[in-house]
Amino acid sequence: MTRKGASVRQRRVSTELRALRLARRLSCADVAKAIGCSESKISRMETGQRGLRADEVAAILGFLRAPAALRQELVDLVRGGEHRNWHAIHGKLPSNWKDLIGFEAEATALYNYEPVLIPGLAQTPDYARAIIQGANDRLSDAELDALVATRMGRQVILSRAQVHLLIDEGILHRRLASPGMMRAQLQHLATLGSRANIVIQIVPLDITAHPGLGGPFLVMDFADQPSLVYVESRGTSTFLEEEVHLTNARLAWQRLRALALSPEESLGLIAKVAGQMT
Repeated sequence: MTRKGASVRQRRVSTELRALRLARRLSCADVAKAIGCSESKISRMETGQRGLRADEVAAILGFLRAPAALRQELVDLVRGGEHRNWHAIHGKLPSNWKDLIGFEAEATALYNYEPVLIPGLAQTPDYARAIIQGANDRLSDAELDALVATRMGRQVILSRAQVHLLIDEGILHRRLASPGMMRAQLQHLATLGSRANIVIQIVPLDITAHPGLGGPFLVMDFADQPSLVYVESRGTSTFLEEEVHLTNARLAWQRLRALALSPEESLGLIAKVAGQMT
């Protein structure tokens, strides 16, 4: 069963169309006049409320003078737009990060479980640098700086959306760099957990087998579009939108939340471990 609404590919194209138009300081009416359609049609195309056609998208991209590579990418996405779920392979500078940030920026609520690392939304720059460089020591300084800056850019959503993080306890004890860096990271995590819109819970080590052993996942809810599940693994990532994937992710989340320490207990444990970092 597939949920109603624009597919994740079409939502990416809609976002790009709007961004390109705004970058050229044009109105929907300007674009509509150029390609011979109504202003409301352009608006619906940009908000994902109307299906996209490859020829219309190509015409708009041509008028907006989009780079050739981007034009081809977006038109290909429109042609495959009815295929649900979206799998991407990372390069040195993952293009899918831009898509993830775009979807997060539109989300009203985020639910993230992480079994290995502090979630990207809660990482300090030093922590992010350590894990990105550790995963790929072939990155140049410029590439590393760009990836760290991009990851930090995701965190703008923390100021407005509801965010719930479930973190495996083992992460708190994993010293990826100096004790000082880890202490600062855990203190930052505790500070975030004190915000009204952010909930942080620790999944303790001394529990039985649980759904989190299947790996990390992020559920994103939206005001006027279907929810998405984002799954990232070694060198790849996937946006899932079919009902079966959403149901499985929500069931796993509910089980993990029930097994986790309370938010108050979790913040206490984070503070205790941070105090032991010497």
